[in-house]
Amino acid sequence: MAVVAGRLENQLKALPARPGVYLFRDADGDVLYVGKAKSLRPRVRSYFQKTTDGRAQIRSLPERVADVEVIVTGSEVEALHLEQNLVKRHRPPFNVRLRDDKSFPYIAVTVEDEYPRVMFTRERHRAGVWYFGPYANAKKVRETLDVLNRVFRYRPCEGPKPGRHSGIPCLDYHIDRCLAPCVGYVSQEDYRGIVDGVIEFLSGDVKPIQRELERRMQEAAAEERFEDAARYRNRLFAVQHLVERQAVERQSVGTADVIGFAAEGDRAVVQIFPLRGGKMVDRHSFHLENVGGQDVTTILESFGLEYYGSAPSVPPQIVVPNDAGDLSALGELLSERRGARVEIRTAERGEKRRLQRLADENALHVLTSDLAQGEQRRLRRGEALEQLRETLNLEALPLRIECFDISTAMGQDNVGSMVVFQDGLPKKAHYRKFAIRGQEGMDDFAAMGEMVSRRFARLAAGPTADDYDESFAATPNLVVVDGGKGQLAAAIAAMQAFDLPRVAVIALAKRAEEVFVPGRAQPVVLSRHDPGLQLLQRIRDEAHRFAVGFHRQRRESRGFSSLFDELEGVGPARRRALLNHFGSVDAMLAAAPEELEGVPGVPAKVARSVYAQLHKAGGGAGRA
Repeated sequence: MAVVAGRLENQLKALPARPGVYLFRDADGDVLYVGKAKSLRPRVRSYFQKTTDGRAQIRSLPERVADVEVIVTGSEVEALHLEQNLVKRHRPPFNVRLRDDKSFPYIAVTVEDEYPRVMFTRERHRAGVWYFGPYANAKKVRETLDVLNRVFRYRPCEGPKPGRHSGIPCLDYHIDRCLAPCVGYVSQEDYRGIVDGVIEFLSGDVKPIQRELERRMQEAAAEERFEDAARYRNRLFAVQHLVERQAVERQSVGTADVIGFAAEGDRAVVQIFPLRGGKMVDRHSFHLENVGGQDVTTILESFGLEYYGSAPSVPPQIVVPNDAGDLSALGELLSERRGARVEIRTAERGEKRRLQRLADENALHVLTSDLAQGEQRRLRRGEALEQLRETLNLEALPLRIECFDISTAMGQDNVGSMVVFQDGLPKKAHYRKFAIRGQEGMDDFAAMGEMVSRRFARLAAGPTADDYDESFAATPNLVVVDGGKGQLAAAIAAMQAFDLPRVAVIALAKRAEEVFVPGRAQPVVLSRHDPGLQLLQRIRDEAHRFAVGFHRQRRESRGFSSLFDELEGVGPARRRALLNHFGSVDAMLAAAPEELEGVPGVPAKVARSVYAQLHKAGGGAGRA
């Protein structure tokens, strides 16, 4: 066994030979890795022995471990339960994880809303929302939503509450695309039944809605309501077309998820073919990170915990690759979640085996394409950085670029932003915001100078400063300011006040995308196809987006402050409660009395008083 610290060595000697979960922590107490084992002693000790594990991260893990915590469980299934909860809570950096790729489109159903929405989304992390997908492309999702809205007539309006505040149904009601829950034309129970039908359809069970549409069509025809009959016929055709387009007949297979898998290095792809009633209703593709050197069993177990932990339903059978190993513990856990037996098995022959091989082929294709595209993007980033070095005559590649921008509105709420690109990619953990303190009015030059001065004062203070910040402690290779000669001169003057390493500074003007450099009267004009200019534009646009977002946040906070100055009975604590609950002045002004009474920390009597003050004489408070 490798040499380890004395306390850690004693912990390893005292490990029980029981099933359970282990947590590796670093010197700061942060969780590095969570794992489960049938027997804790041999499993945990194996990390600190000489190994040929191909996973570079796992080889470097023992030297960072300062403490080992174990939790003994009654069985391996209990350990799997606990591991899932601990991974969700701590998000350890060494565990296998699904890559957060927002290019995947989903259909989301906000099941916890009073009147749920069915909507397009590219995120998959909100609580109280069921997600279906990911789908192959956004066009497919929008076509599906269009068909679903014609058939089920759920509300297409945004927000947790339906409709507008005018009390009049919108156009969607009049064109038969909504049942107008906003004005009470449909009860909450009936609307919930509609949403249940949507969930049933998206889960792959399409026969109930087809039978219901056929029944309504025949009933309308029998009663000579031919326009209604034609409408139901068109909806039935739309559903059948959607099913035919998305489904591939597999009558002998039944209901199952067929899983394909491919891995290379530290990346992997899992493909899922969901079969419902003998039909392959879609194809889901997931990218995994942190998988290098781990066996297929561990990877699929980790994936199954995360994927089926948030899936709206679990199928009775899951078909996995032949080299998947023993996944019985995962099967028991999913059986508990489903309330019926879930079989995880391999397929040796027949249609299921053919589909599983096809899923493997698809996973390999997606992984190969993804790696090739990643390499192309890396080469393009390298080309852009090299182009900047040559064009701007820099001493070295601009591996770290910092861009500064100012946002203001008629001289009020002046703010600034600093965004960071490392190796041509955004490093969002190093983004910083600035509230401009030293000047009033619309003086962009002074504001830029103040922001750059404050940033480099933090660098000059060094790592021993009390307010140490990792982003400010790093030295950029290139500083970009949004603007022209004036902003460039202000930034240079601010930086010259400090004894700093050599840092290149340029300005990028929006009007003609001209690059201004120190000591040169005329700007450098780059071709709009130049990869270096395109990189500068992406950085500048990101700095602008970040600054505008901060400015909007400050403006809304000021609006709250001015509004609260007029409200009786609202002090600092209640102001914070209302601000946290509603988020904006408009949302608070639009709130119903019951919503105000439901704000935590605001008594009902005060809430009613606030509502009366906001809506006195036609509700003009705070709108000036």
